[in-house]
Amino acid sequence: MKAVKIIPPTYFYLSILLMVVLHFALPVTLVLGRPFRLLGLVPAATGAAMAVIADRSFKKAGTSVEPLGETTAFITTGMFRISRHPMYLGFVLFLLGVAMLLGSLTPFIVTAAFAILMEVVFVRFEERKMEGQFGEAWRKYKRGVRRWI
Repeated sequence: MKAVKIIPPTYFYLSILLMVVLHFALPVTLVLGRPFRLLGLVPAATGAAMAVIADRSFKKAGTSVEPLGETTAFITTGMFRISRHPMYLGFVLFLLGVAMLLGSLTPFIVTAAFAILMEVVFVRFEERKMEGQFGEAWRKYKRGVRRWI
């Protein structure tokens, strides 16, 4: 039987669902009041834009967006000049925006847990893969561009 590989967007969508459920079932405490919650639209919109732009960059370069897919190129332009992992950063910003819109503590905890999960399960794996495949070109890029921001 073939093992099922869970890709980052699945964790992202599950995180949104978990944030909403926890907000209503176990909010712990309110950390943002009503007018300030709307500020969450800014990181949510920024994060969505970053993820879409990064996804388009992968497609334009003809390389797989999936961590376990075949990597045929690494991208150093556009969003990738700012962050080595703009799609994950976009996901985290979007989740931060959702947490702000909800305003309770537990969604912020989910956002932090998601970022840690992406780092441990995907980012480190992808960076080893890229270094093994692209060698010195990757190491030079890595020295000049931060992992997240």
